[in-house]
This record gives sequence, structure tokens and C-alpha cells, in this order.
Amino acid sequence: MQDLAGKHIVLGLTGGIACYKSAELCRLFVKAGATVQVVMTEAAEQFITPVTMQALSGRTVYTSQWNTREPNNMPHINLSREADAIVLAPCSADFVARLVQGRSDDLLSLMCLARPMDRVPLLIAPAMNREMWAHPATQRNLMQVSADGATMLGVGSGWQACGETGDGRMLEPAQLLEDITAFFQPKLLAEQKVLVTAGPTFEALDPIRGITNHSSGKMGFAIARAAREAGAEVTLVAGPVHLPTPRGVTRVDVISAQDMLEATTRAAQSASIFVATAAVADWRPATHSDQKIKKDGSGKTPVLNFVENADILLTVAKSERAQAKKLFCVGFAAESENLAEHAKAKRERKGIPLLVGNIGPLTFGQDDNALLLVDAKGVRELPRAPKLTLARELMTEIAARLPDWRV
Repeated sequence: MQDLAGKHIVLGLTGGIACYKSAELCRLFVKAGATVQVVMTEAAEQFITPVTMQALSGRTVYTSQWNTREPNNMPHINLSREADAIVLAPCSADFVARLVQGRSDDLLSLMCLARPMDRVPLLIAPAMNREMWAHPATQRNLMQVSADGATMLGVGSGWQACGETGDGRMLEPAQLLEDITAFFQPKLLAEQKVLVTAGPTFEALDPIRGITNHSSGKMGFAIARAAREAGAEVTLVAGPVHLPTPRGVTRVDVISAQDMLEATTRAAQSASIFVATAAVADWRPATHSDQKIKKDGSGKTPVLNFVENADILLTVAKSERAQAKKLFCVGFAAESENLAEHAKAKRERKGIPLLVGNIGPLTFGQDDNALLLVDAKGVRELPRAPKLTLARELMTEIAARLPDWRV
């Protein structure tokens, strides 16, 4: 997906060993559709060469204010005016201090100072030793830079090149790409609290076996990411899946339908939007064996009795908060046939404003999907596309419905 298509990013490198990550970040920007202009400080050149960054960006790297390529000798003006954003990755403690002081004794600091603040955002990915990160002077400077309008992208924690372990590592390139992509997305759900359920549930027969389904959780995780990109505070209740948690999302892992019910009803008490994407098991075994159920050689199969699981979506939709129109509920229907007919019936049965239908066998485990939006006005199709693309479209649909629904 070319999430940054049409964007022009100035990637600024300051002195630090994390410059090795900047090469991969530049590559990811280009792969996501952006054009990238690299600007390096003299200190950055001690860690990575301009030749490397030129090869990855496809553009000549700028290192000096006095570059004769610019007819007016003003690269600090020309480069900043062309940018959709300036990204400093890595940004050293020294360079953060320079920004606070408004210093402009090299091209990169001069360009940050000269940028039109109303239309060229400054995004900062700090990188430094854990003691430097924790120092009161650094923390004061970071707060001041944020107050001056920059966006802090945070730091990672772990082993550092100096041999110490702690906070201060530059985020990984893929993490930065996700954060920067989110930065550019419209904040349609700002101040909303979104609750998403995702994945299958697992209903145990014994310590070894159980009943589940083919849901991969990919659609629900895409929705959680899209909601966060849209500016919402997001809680993701996830069944047993092996997917990375989207950046900035609070994840609650559960196993069974009962676990999911308890976690969801608890989180729904403060949510304003609920998207029930999870493929919850309809039934669970009436009893659970403490030991593995084994064959006894008789050829007889064990008799299994089942009880119905609670309907999580219906439980939340009938809650006092939802009935008072403080919680907008969106359901998902995974069908194998007659999608529109079943989706319409399910929406009415649940009493919810919006239901999203899809054909389960065509989407489970896939990276793309096709959706059917069903509301009181009728049916609308979202043609097959990557799940994240569809998730973003769904956030737009939800945001558009909220004002009328709450009247």
C-alpha cells in the first residue's frame, strides 16, 4: 500500500548510531509512495555516508547551507517550502537543544527554524543514551520543542549500542512509518473512544483440544489501526491470534467467548464506538475435561454436549449506554451465502445502526476483503481492497453517521 503517495518528506539525520535505521526508513518512505529529500548534519556523516542515502532516496543529499546547486543559495528556504513534513530521525539530544534555542548554524537547524510552521510540520524521532534521555535538561527541552509545535514520535526501550539497556532508542523504521502514516490521516474520530473486538475465540474441550474458527483477526486489527489513525483512543480485545499490536492501541488478550464478553462489557462502559469484528464461537462445550480425552479402543466416540455462548454484540447493544445513544455499535456478519439477506436480518435483530457483512471463506486469513454496509437506509458495497483501506473507509462511514445518529 502506498500510504504516503503524493507526499514529499525532508528526512533530516543528526549525529547518532541510529543513522543506520534511517537508511531503512528512507527506503520504506519511498516504498510507501513518498519522495524523500535527505539533509544531513556534519555529525551524521560520521555514522552513514551521503552516498548511501542518495542511493536510497534517488536524490542528491544536502549537507551544507552553501551548496552551489541552489541558484539563490537558499536551500533552507527552498527545501522547507517543498516539504509536506520534516522528519528528524535520528534526532540527538544536542539537536533537540539547538531547536529549543532557535540556533541556525547548519543547514538542518536553519531549515527547521525557517519552515512555515502552519503548513510544514516537524516530526521528531529522538535517539540517545538512556541517561541522556532521562536527564532533566533533555526532558525540559523535549517539552519545550513540543510546546513550540513539533510532534514527538517517542522512543523505544532496549539494548543500546553503548552496552546499556533502557529508554532512548530510536523507534524501529516500521514503527516510525506507521506513526508518520497515522499523522497524515484525517482525524475524523478525534476525542472518540473506540472499542474493537477481533479474531476468533477458543472453546476448550480439554487441556489439548478445543473449538475455534478460521478468523485471522486481520480485519479487526486493521480497524483498530484505522481508528487510531483517525485520532481515536482505541482498545482492542483480541482472541488468540499472532498479530502485532497496532501502534498506539491498548490490547487486551482473551481466549474464550466468556473471556471476551467480560473484557468487552468492561471496556464498553467508557467507549463511544464499538466495532464487533470478532468471530465469536456460538457454542461452547457444556463440560471441560481436566485431562486429555483419550480413545479407549472401543471405537466409540465421546458424547459432547454444548451450551450457547452469550451474544456479545447484542449484550452491548442492549446496554444502558448504547440505548442512551452514548455508544455507536457496529456489527460484523461473516456469512457463507445470501450475504445481503442475512446481514439485513442480523442488523434488525441486534438493533444496531450499522452492520458490515462479508463472506467468511473469502476473507479468513486474507490481506484483502470486500464489505457490505447495511443500515436503515439500505445496502452499500465496498469493493475488494486491502483490509486497511477498507478499515479507513469504514472509519469515514462511522464518522459521517455519528451526528445524525446522536440526534
